[in-house]
Amino acid sequence: MKYFVTLSLCIGLALTGCVKDQAKSDKIFIGGQINNPETDYVVISRENKVIDTLYLDEKNQFGKAFTNLESGIYTFKHPPEHQILYAEPGDSLVIYLNTLSFDESLNFNGSGAEKSNFLLDMFLKNQRNNDLILSYYKIDPKEFARKTDSIRESRLQGLEILKERNEFSDDFLEIAQASIDYEFYDLRERYSYLIKKYYRDIAEKIPSDFNDYRQEIDFNNKKLGDYYVYTNLIDDYLRSRSIEYCLKKGIKTKRCLNLNSFRNISRRLKLIDSISSVPSIKNEFIDRLATQSIVMAENKERIDSIISLLEDIDYTNIKEAKELAKIHEAYFVGNSLKNVVVYNTAGELINYSSIMNRPTLTYGWSIYTPSHHRWQHRIIKNLSEKYPEIDFLGVNIDLNEKEEWLRTLETFGYDKNKEVQIAKREASKDAYFKYLNKVLLINSDGTIIKGDLQLDAPDLEDELLEFINK
Repeated sequence: MKYFVTLSLCIGLALTGCVKDQAKSDKIFIGGQINNPETDYVVISRENKVIDTLYLDEKNQFGKAFTNLESGIYTFKHPPEHQILYAEPGDSLVIYLNTLSFDESLNFNGSGAEKSNFLLDMFLKNQRNNDLILSYYKIDPKEFARKTDSIRESRLQGLEILKERNEFSDDFLEIAQASIDYEFYDLRERYSYLIKKYYRDIAEKIPSDFNDYRQEIDFNNKKLGDYYVYTNLIDDYLRSRSIEYCLKKGIKTKRCLNLNSFRNISRRLKLIDSISSVPSIKNEFIDRLATQSIVMAENKERIDSIISLLEDIDYTNIKEAKELAKIHEAYFVGNSLKNVVVYNTAGELINYSSIMNRPTLTYGWSIYTPSHHRWQHRIIKNLSEKYPEIDFLGVNIDLNEKEEWLRTLETFGYDKNKEVQIAKREASKDAYFKYLNKVLLINSDGTIIKGDLQLDAPDLEDELLEFINK
């Protein structure tokens, strides 16, 4: 089957560069076919810079032969999903995927495909590590160390078998080795964070050499800038260090350990600014933390502190940060949302005051992030069953897309009585996308009670219980 897919694509895309002897070419061919496409194009990028946008034809196929591209990791994006691939001159990569199961259906064929398939397999295994962390993070540190050592050894053995079957370049082998190392480092970092934040008694048993690998972390590895394993590790490293600071200083307040607090975010901002000198790497985390700190700010004083800090570290996107801060003023704690106008599923304009007569949690979502909104609604369904005292209201941000919104509600079986759509937008859609993980706790008269919470926060349920009992 894969052979015929590859063959038909090469024939169909011959004019765009699927040549007879691609292996000896200095070009890189990237093509493929997408079943159930979400959009009519794919984007190839590297280091957050778009290389090209390739449009799908009537068969949902795309392809192009690129010249002057260097060996390395590239990002392949079919909005709203994306994945990475590895390519070097001479490679001819044919991508097949079904958007209904993006990562699981994705496969690479053609010359050089085994490299991208290796990285994809590492991604899927890394995803399964999420379950491992949840299952094992309460165990003794020495036992967790043995489990992570075993995982690393298994990955290395798999790479050795692959090396025997293929002639890999030194550049790819360096990245493949790094993918295994940084997965291992990240497991240790995530464990360190969870144990030190939630289980202090177990944390005291962590061996002194548990985090010795930190000496091997290169925070300036430009080759890995697009690689999720590397960026995840840095993100979790910053998070762990922020908790360690609290423990070292003897600060045990809940606020200090809150990842959305100004002090916590400022520590991480200053740390990444000091340890990385590669703009594309450093700015990715500063962008992320700056956005998080602004959308989670609960008052103007906090916003002013954030902007001041960003100016101190010469943040390159300070103008955008100030614009987002201006938008966020409507979401400060104590503000009333009772007069906010939205559409209900019957197409009627209504005020929040007409539907908020009990404690309410609101969350924003978009039809253009299918995997994300499915995840959001799963969490909300579970919470609504556990906390019937609270109303849960989904707020769709896709202005003027009523039919698509209603179709999505129908397709996924979301409760139409608990959904509304925005009726106007004060800023760009991109700005609203920054709120997709944020939740607001609003009392029965429409006043914001809590605004620095995320849907995936481990202590969200503690906050909900406190909200109910106020």
